[in-house]
Amino acid sequence: MYAEFATAALVTMLVTLDPPGLAPIFLSLTRGMSAGEQRQVAIRASIIAFCIMGFFGVAGDVVLKALGVSLPAFRIAGGLLLFWIAFEMVFERRTERKQQTAETAITQDHIRNVAAFPLAIPLMAGPGALTAMILLAGRAQGDPVLLVTLAVICGLVILCCLAVFLAASSIAKLLGVTGNVVLTRLLGVILAALAVQFVIDGVKATLAG
Repeated sequence: MYAEFATAALVTMLVTLDPPGLAPIFLSLTRGMSAGEQRQVAIRASIIAFCIMGFFGVAGDVVLKALGVSLPAFRIAGGLLLFWIAFEMVFERRTERKQQTAETAITQDHIRNVAAFPLAIPLMAGPGALTAMILLAGRAQGDPVLLVTLAVICGLVILCCLAVFLAASSIAKLLGVTGNVVLTRLLGVILAALAVQFVIDGVKATLAG
């Protein structure tokens, strides 16, 4: 049970955050910065994203109950949202949308705020990642071991993003255009399968209730 949950959580978080896919956007957002400034932006964005995702993992269910939304309903809606993100990844629409978000933000916000927006929000802690955190936390059903496991996995994935940011230049050159396209499509297919599973779980919970 624990191994299955940990595996599902790790794959889901890796796919929704897509650390390799953030590398070229990070480079575009921090163009003209020194290595030290890029490091500060990367660390600050990672901390902000982790705090936001942690909050949604802990209090997301409470917020849903306050709004009168059941977890199965949110699980179905979240699965559909994740499936749309997977669709965008497979057909190369997600990268274009992220790039447009980045370009818009950098012309409107001061460079010191880039870490918070758009890097931490919505490129890292975006709708897909927040939805995944709430769904996975609900799947834990209050089990403290599973919740701690989810928090650790979230931290590890954020650390992966941080490592990617710090090595963005090298990764972009290593993967190249073809490598980035292949990796994005592969992750998109995996995410689509996980999204369908979320919907199935939601429908089963609804029928059982």
